[in-house]
Amino acid sequence: MNTSAERLRARIALYARDRRSIGVARDLTRVTLAEWGVTERSDDVLLCVSELATNALLYGVPPNRCFQLRLTLATDGVLRVEVHDSGPGEVRLPEPLLDAERGRGLRLVRALSDDWGVRERDPGKVVWCEFRGVELPPSY
Repeated sequence: MNTSAERLRARIALYARDRRSIGVARDLTRVTLAEWGVTERSDDVLLCVSELATNALLYGVPPNRCFQLRLTLATDGVLRVEVHDSGPGEVRLPEPLLDAERGRGLRLVRALSDDWGVRERDPGKVVWCEFRGVELPPSY
């Protein structure tokens, strides 16, 4: 995210290492986008939240740990989604087989968002994606 842009809104939530957390994170995102007046590309944002949360649960959250979802909206119209986990491992884009049921999540994130990436944290990593040009409601 452009460091010169002012962060206008932020929402942060922690989720247990439980498959139900994916739907809860998606629901929080849906409510947050509605509260912020963001309707543009909301389906893309929701799918990316689902994929990043799923990857955190499957590969990044050790037993008895949580993952964090962080949503931010900046004055320059950049909506950023971050999923923080405390697990080891590197993020990669595998080449899924045509009949595989897994392996497409990060490819979807890359295709739907304007930018995405990974950064280290101690412990673990942050996988993020951004949606640029989000139209801010007139009240901003």
